[in-house]
Amino acid sequence: MSAETESIFNLQGDRFVPSAYARGPWDPGALHGGAVAALIVAELERRFPPEGMQTGRLSFQLLRPVPAKPLTLTTAIVRKGRRVQELGAELFDEDTLVCRAKALRVQPVSRDIPARDGENMDDGTPADAMPGPDEGDAVPFALDDPSRPSFATAMDMRWLTKPFALGPGRVWMRMRLPLLPGQPAGPLALLAAVCDFGNGVSSELHFDQYLFINADLTLHLQRAPRGEWVGIDARTLLPPGGAGTAESVAHDAHGAVGRAFQTLVVEPRG
Repeated sequence: MSAETESIFNLQGDRFVPSAYARGPWDPGALHGGAVAALIVAELERRFPPEGMQTGRLSFQLLRPVPAKPLTLTTAIVRKGRRVQELGAELFDEDTLVCRAKALRVQPVSRDIPARDGENMDDGTPADAMPGPDEGDAVPFALDDPSRPSFATAMDMRWLTKPFALGPGRVWMRMRLPLLPGQPAGPLALLAAVCDFGNGVSSELHFDQYLFINADLTLHLQRAPRGEWVGIDARTLLPPGGAGTAESVAHDAHGAVGRAFQTLVVEPRG
């Protein structure tokens, strides 16, 4: 099946079947955390529409590598409230829990609160805006073999920094493929997907020498994302003897949307 007719996942009854375009870089038999995060967010939004509430936090615990096998996803309202709502999701490989996720929704900030002086530039562009995707270079990027279908190759990328240079990185991304047949990823699902690239975009270590796998992903949102592009300004911190982390400021065309954090498992390759 060609990339033009493929999707990231397919449905098989009540199970989600990953295509080759859901694959991650660390293990050919395991999925990319961004594909998993996007699927969960899309399913939470489908099952429980926001109805005027604002998503303030998304969190994903990647408990073990998510296999490239049919997966079962369960979702629930953990806390139902007028001002605060918590949703939960669990992803299973048969009877094995592989990912646990939560979404926290809150009552939006009133529009009557005055905007801070100097919030926008003179031309109306948000002061915290990242240069747009039209200013980036279209460079294919994958930590492993770029000729193999993967979640990285399913993304259209526009780089503001050199893609394979070590250190902080800035890039815009959008999905070239639908998340499910006939179902493109919405802005919030796309945001979750792109933010999981933070540790790769800002890698401080060479992929062929080290593992730097994220064990989780947490996003704190200041507003809902809009549009088909998400940009991240990412950096990785590796304090000797401490916990490795990757931090990303997420953007859309209207400015900063929020921040994402990943806890990294770092070790030399055997």
